[in-house]
Amino acid sequence: MKKQKLTFDSRIDYALILPVFLLNLIGLLVLYIATSHDYPHRLAKVMTQQITWGVAGVFLAFIVMHFNTKMLWKFTPILYGLGLILMALPLKFFDPLTVAATGAKNWVYLGGSNLFQPSEFMKISYILLMARVVVAFQNRLKDRLFKDDFRLILYMFLVTLPVMVLLGAQKDFGTALVFMAIFAGIVIVSGISWRIILPVVGLVALIGGGIIFLTTFDGGRNFLRFAGMGNYQILRIDAWLDPFANAQGSTYQQAQGLVAIGTGGLAGQGFNIANVSVPVRESDMIFTVIGENFGFLGSSFVIFLYFIFIYRMIRVTIRANNQFYIYVSTGITMMILFHVFENIGANIGVLPLTGIPLPFISQGGSSLIGNLIGLGLVLSMTYNHIPVFPHDKRSYIPIRSKRSRTDKSVL
Repeated sequence: MKKQKLTFDSRIDYALILPVFLLNLIGLLVLYIATSHDYPHRLAKVMTQQITWGVAGVFLAFIVMHFNTKMLWKFTPILYGLGLILMALPLKFFDPLTVAATGAKNWVYLGGSNLFQPSEFMKISYILLMARVVVAFQNRLKDRLFKDDFRLILYMFLVTLPVMVLLGAQKDFGTALVFMAIFAGIVIVSGISWRIILPVVGLVALIGGGIIFLTTFDGGRNFLRFAGMGNYQILRIDAWLDPFANAQGSTYQQAQGLVAIGTGGLAGQGFNIANVSVPVRESDMIFTVIGENFGFLGSSFVIFLYFIFIYRMIRVTIRANNQFYIYVSTGITMMILFHVFENIGANIGVLPLTGIPLPFISQGGSSLIGNLIGLGLVLSMTYNHIPVFPHDKRSYIPIRSKRSRTDKSVL
């Protein structure tokens, strides 16, 4: 059967691009508001940098969009190794003032400024290698048995361990949670038995609940410090449990953020208003600027744009007939989803603050470029027009199904 040749426009998923474009515009708008009030002398520099990073991210996304499966498959181990090397740099090149303020060595500091955050790029490399590991494992199976699930988890754990060790050395707990979310998403999609997943989920919930309980009394706090938990992390849990307990001290950021969002009301106070002082509102607390200026309606519109974006990524994942891309798209979806859920949840007091930026909106070149590269990977799924005929091996890695030795059809 003759395969229809697609035009350039028909290979681009514009419904996936549109919400990202609008989110970036909103990001520039609220970044202007935050910076013009908090750092007016740096306004031109900050806006120029953010626009430059955005343009660079779009350029890289355009390039990545043209990568086919064979190219991604080949270079994934190299990208993963390079990512680990970059993640080791902040342990040597860091800014003591930044470490004192955040408690983490997660930025590469050279020439008197923080240049980039390696973990943002490592997320993409990690997703690619996790996808490759799962696909290669499943392709070697003749018949998938229950014990094979444990082997697959072991392989995925070995990929994750070096990343977690480096994040532990950096004391970057927030980013570690993002990698755990990506890990969880790929585990679920990989078909691992729920007899394994449910007990692990229960154990994680038990540990999380135990940590929260221990922070409520002095003996528990001392035990957590002895176990290696930073004091600033304990204080963040305190701020989450009772944000107004010490509103002029350790819970100031959380309390001010809630006040800022609350003053926005239904429709907001209007453009370029910043009556409530919120620390680092250009980055981790950027959603408070949206709430104060544009109120519940504006905040809901931003959440709606994220919903559309995530929905489109899930739709692309479901429609894909390429297993490698399915896992890549799943990892990117979980990465974006967790960022949105955690950042907005922390800003409105539902979750503790972890220092995770809001995708496409918060200030920061590493995060913006990394997320746009992720967008480029998802766009490559439709752009490369993966064939609907499973035995055409030219542009995808054939995968055996879970239970059959001969069936090589894809999802």
